[in-house]
Amino acid sequence: MRVTVSAHEDTPDPRQLLVLAVDDEPHGLAELSHCLMNNANVRRVFSASDASDALRMLSTDDAEVRRRRELGYPAIDAVFADLEMPGLSGMEMSRVFAALDPAPVLVFVTGHAHEAVNAFDLGAVDYVLKPCQQERLDRAVKRVVEKLLSNPIAEAVPGAEPVKNDDEVIPVELAGTTKLIPRSTVRWVEAQGDYARLFTTEGSHLVRIPLAQLEERWEKAGFVRIHRSFLVALPLITELRMGQGGYQVVIGNEEKVLPVSRRHTRELKDRLVGSARNG
Repeated sequence: MRVTVSAHEDTPDPRQLLVLAVDDEPHGLAELSHCLMNNANVRRVFSASDASDALRMLSTDDAEVRRRRELGYPAIDAVFADLEMPGLSGMEMSRVFAALDPAPVLVFVTGHAHEAVNAFDLGAVDYVLKPCQQERLDRAVKRVVEKLLSNPIAEAVPGAEPVKNDDEVIPVELAGTTKLIPRSTVRWVEAQGDYARLFTTEGSHLVRIPLAQLEERWEKAGFVRIHRSFLVALPLITELRMGQGGYQVVIGNEEKVLPVSRRHTRELKDRLVGSARNG
């Protein structure tokens, strides 16, 4: 994913947009990104060559995007997407983005007009036909800004804060498709080299995210490191007991037992005691 970098802002300005351009054709992607960066209301552009790459934006560790998620804003303000792409189509990808809460504004940029009705059914604010023309794309950006200004996440009242969406979504590649895994369904995580395996209520999923990175991102969501190889959802720990070789934890009602390393035992006990005191 290619990124054009600019200054960091904690609070998103709906007139200074963070946008995502998606097109599987290199020339089309370069043209779209160039036109977007030429617009005075666009502050930063992420570029993705397919839908799977675009959906990784939902869990990217980019500092600005992470800060936006923490504040309860969409990871990006708007998605400018082609429709005809191999694998997950632009329309299918956009349905995923449209289902998010909060969701980015959608704009389609394509050489085909037959999907316009479906695009507007998804709430897209514009449907731009290729080849991209600066003036036409500028009008689309203007519509994005108007949409954001007319439907803010939080009322513009001093001291008001946006409603925070706490449940992060993790895109997982599976047999050529992208599946979205809500963090709330993850029970524990096991390190596997530079990857991590997420164990959920329905099975397990391998993602290319180091365990240390998930530990940092998910600490405030109640996940605790119990071992160099394991990260666990604290509320799901039903028992801490001494076993062969040291302490162990039991996860939920499934009697899943995981080891606790000596270096993490004290912190885990403190977290469990603190959790019990808080209800």
